[in-house]
Amino acid sequence: MVFGKGKNYKWEVLGLLWMAFLLNQADRQVFNVLLPLIKSDLGLSDVQVGTIATVFNLVYAFLVPFAGYAGDVFSRKWIVTISIVFWSIATMFTGLTSTVFMLIIMRSIATGGGEAFFGPANYTLLAAYHTKTRALAMSIHQTSYYVGIILCGYVAGYLGEHYGWRSAFYLFGGLGVVHGLVMAFRLKDKKPVPKPWEVKEKIKFLEGLRVLFRTPTALILTIGFSGLIFVLVGYLTWTPTYLYERFSMSLTNAGFHSMFYTHLFAFIGILIAGRLSDAVSRKNPANRLLLQALGLLVAAPFILMMGVSSSLPLIYIGFAGFGFGRAFFDANTYAVLYDVIPEKYQSSASGVMMMTGFGVGSLSSILLGYLKPIIGLSMGISSLAIIWVACGILFLVGYKYYYMKDYNRIHNTEVTPD
Repeated sequence: MVFGKGKNYKWEVLGLLWMAFLLNQADRQVFNVLLPLIKSDLGLSDVQVGTIATVFNLVYAFLVPFAGYAGDVFSRKWIVTISIVFWSIATMFTGLTSTVFMLIIMRSIATGGGEAFFGPANYTLLAAYHTKTRALAMSIHQTSYYVGIILCGYVAGYLGEHYGWRSAFYLFGGLGVVHGLVMAFRLKDKKPVPKPWEVKEKIKFLEGLRVLFRTPTALILTIGFSGLIFVLVGYLTWTPTYLYERFSMSLTNAGFHSMFYTHLFAFIGILIAGRLSDAVSRKNPANRLLLQALGLLVAAPFILMMGVSSSLPLIYIGFAGFGFGRAFFDANTYAVLYDVIPEKYQSSASGVMMMTGFGVGSLSSILLGYLKPIIGLSMGISSLAIIWVACGILFLVGYKYYYMKDYNRIHNTEVTPD
């Protein structure tokens, strides 16, 4: 088989991007798992810890629309490859920091900035190789998020307890550099086949933003994505500390249990949701949005359970239900966006959606850090359920009134439910 050719190469692309996304999420979560040790070693307050996480997400949110635009103009292969090498080096240098200022520089700005350029190019490159298998490929790809966080939860906690918190940053950063070099040799851009009657248009930076905000379904999706990220950022940042402090767990156990049940059941859920989404969307493309709405509404009571329960088994059930429900949102996010946004704007639109989502989501870390000494993490975590209920209801409105209008306009067809 010629390198980068053949019907099976799209699955190699999935494998390369799967591993890159795993390392992306592991690098992002390592700080949260080791937070108690970092906080103690450097003498940080809860608000300072929340600020580091918030600045990370704000930097990510600021840069990701530029990353999306770059993905529509330049080589997605090289954007993804350079991104993983850059953030991995920054992660390694995070292990050398000794002050809050240096943590913000290396963790929040350098790592957050490097990761910002990964997302839009990553998703649009995967979507370019997978058309009929798009939701399935996106779902398999999303499993790396869950595996990365589970793996990081255990490995980072173990390394932190036995070798110090800095060792985990060296390990995950080093692995990222190695995989970046592999991608430089193995990953190829998907070049579209030009049509003789088409003239290639130059994409303007603000066009992706205008297209997204003028498309009701994409706007609703962006609001829901913002709600999703707000809850996830709060959960990922503070849940290891929640178990560590409330139940006096070791750091290894807190890192593992806070991530394992959620992401194990999300892993199971997204494989079901991916196949289900491709099946039901053939009958009615709007069913993707319906699955997302149901996922948020099903998960909301479990968020409440994992915060208010005093029994660890019930908290673990809350983690599991939360993960399983959110998988139905994850499986459909980019499939929905690419259903209603023209192909030439998809990377730019992805960047705008991610900018909005992480800009809003960044506030969760510092807000829960501020509320922690006032109402406690238990009540703070439980209150996140309200956000997903509101977003679920909004998605039901989008399913009923907007999705098919936007879909038919983009695809120049009239698809209606059977």
